[in-house]
Amino acid sequence: MDGALKIAAVAVFSAILAVVVKKNVRELGLVLALTAGLLILTFALDAIREIRAVMDTLSELAGLSPAVLSPVVKTVGIAIISKVSAEICRDAGEGGIGAFVETTGAALALAAALPLLEAVLALITDLV
Repeated sequence: MDGALKIAAVAVFSAILAVVVKKNVRELGLVLALTAGLLILTFALDAIREIRAVMDTLSELAGLSPAVLSPVVKTVGIAIISKVSAEICRDAGEGGIGAFVETTGAALALAAALPLLEAVLALITDLV
């Protein structure tokens, strides 16, 4: 709860400041928005580490190999990075580049998930 309040405070303050700054110097408003975004993402680092530790523990208990868990983590990471990058491009007035970033992110996420698909197919083949 405390982290969510920090994120909300930084986001609202930065958004108001960016709106005011963009009226005079558009480029500086974009730099401010990027800086605020990076600051907000740093708040998530501890949560991400904790999630990763729990996922590793659960995969060990379930007997899953890292080859099964790793593609899931990579796919989620690619999706987050693609979404944030596309929104930054749109905020800068480059919607076309944002669309290309999202399309490329989808292709990369699919490629990262292929080992998981191969593992599922191997499991099905072994059952048959």
